[in-house]
Amino acid sequence: MVALTAEKQDQNLLSRMAAGDGHGEKSAYFDGWKAYEENPFHPIDRPDGVIQMGLAENQLCGDLMRKWVLEHPEASICTAEGVNQFSDIAIFQDYHGLPEFRQAVAKFMEKTRNNKVKFDPDRIVMSGGATGAHETVAFCLANPGDGFLVPTPYYPGFDRDLRWRTGVNLVPVTCHSSNGFKITAEALDAAYENARVSNIPVKGLLITNPSNPLGTTLDRDCLKSLVKFTNDKGIHLIADEIYAATTFGESEFISVAEVIDEIPDCNTDLIHIVYSLSKDMGLPGLRVGIVYSYNDRVVQIARKMSSFGLVSSQTQHLIAKMLSDEDFVDEFIRKSKLRLAERHAELTTGLDGLSIGWLKAGAGLFIWMDLRNLLKTATFDSEMELWRVIVHKVKLNVSPGGSCHCHEPGWFRVCFANMDYQTMETALERIRVFTSQIEEESLILTKPMAKKKKCWQSSLRLSFKDTRRFEEGFFSPHSPVPPSPLVRAQI
Repeated sequence: MVALTAEKQDQNLLSRMAAGDGHGEKSAYFDGWKAYEENPFHPIDRPDGVIQMGLAENQLCGDLMRKWVLEHPEASICTAEGVNQFSDIAIFQDYHGLPEFRQAVAKFMEKTRNNKVKFDPDRIVMSGGATGAHETVAFCLANPGDGFLVPTPYYPGFDRDLRWRTGVNLVPVTCHSSNGFKITAEALDAAYENARVSNIPVKGLLITNPSNPLGTTLDRDCLKSLVKFTNDKGIHLIADEIYAATTFGESEFISVAEVIDEIPDCNTDLIHIVYSLSKDMGLPGLRVGIVYSYNDRVVQIARKMSSFGLVSSQTQHLIAKMLSDEDFVDEFIRKSKLRLAERHAELTTGLDGLSIGWLKAGAGLFIWMDLRNLLKTATFDSEMELWRVIVHKVKLNVSPGGSCHCHEPGWFRVCFANMDYQTMETALERIRVFTSQIEEESLILTKPMAKKKKCWQSSLRLSFKDTRRFEEGFFSPHSPVPPSPLVRAQI
């Protein structure tokens, strides 16, 4: 009764936005984070805690970053070596940004695209991370009620970034595992028609390349087809390329900026790129987001909007110095790719040994794990049941496919670059113990003389009707992870 009264008071005293839940926190994606925050893993202090595998963050090259900072104290205005520039930088507030910052970012964007394209520093617009950049683009291109087509599965945060304050709709372009979740012309046409039937004016198509959560990259032919589709429809193409430098192995990243010159009569006024330093450089806390548009009017308006989310001048100064050090940048990108490849191989080799599937890909800070054979039924309810066990019993925060708007239940995004080697080994051991427990119980319950009621279906489909086995003796006696009190999943 008290909660209901407080809710009514919110509706009366606060705006609809403040009183509503448009932020999107009521999803498994954010619930997993909350479970981690309540009981974070620590190898000594909290060995039974939740391991964070829902955070797409590149922490594998922090040593390189720290080394550069120590060797270049002049890059900070808060050191004896850099204090002479304190006054100039501290009072700077031009929302165009420091010229040297825009030039350095443009050059870095070229490097992450193998120097196959050129970027104009005057088209670099600052924003508070990719979150602010996406919202700025949405404000520039669409009115409340308009829609953007978005191929599924997609980053759960888009529901917040593009919808919450703008009132824009996201229209799913349904992709399937049968072809590796590739975007097809048929899926695009169907989504566009669905929007038309729903009276949603389509203003653009948003793609992520490399993909979050898939870790795949779009090939040249696909990119060309997407540019042609949007040009033919007279709608915008927004390319989220924040994972541009995270490719490894044989994967190749091709920017939309590389293909537009190959398309006759391409209307580049409809092409926009969102970028940041959060993923490629592992600097999410610095909140360096970028809008790069080929549309002069969008650049002008986005720059005015950037007043609400500027990158601090001190950060601009530091980044300009760092990215202008070409030897450091080249070495950082090279080593980052090598370390991502090693960590990706470590995780996928471990999963292969447990006969757990994953989508073959070579980019990003995550894998798209296939646990469809562990579902009791091919439903999202069953996916959520399995996810609760993984988070609250196995103590791994992974993101269920449903939170990424995946059309098929049973897929999970697993991040691997935000932890050290030992933590990754612990996570793999927990997965091994979990799957071993499933196999053992499956064998016991399928014996001809078994007296207990069978609660497993074929292909190791897990039943959650009796969760006591996860609470008592879940970790094997030989597991390096000690037993712990386990919170019952809310099923």
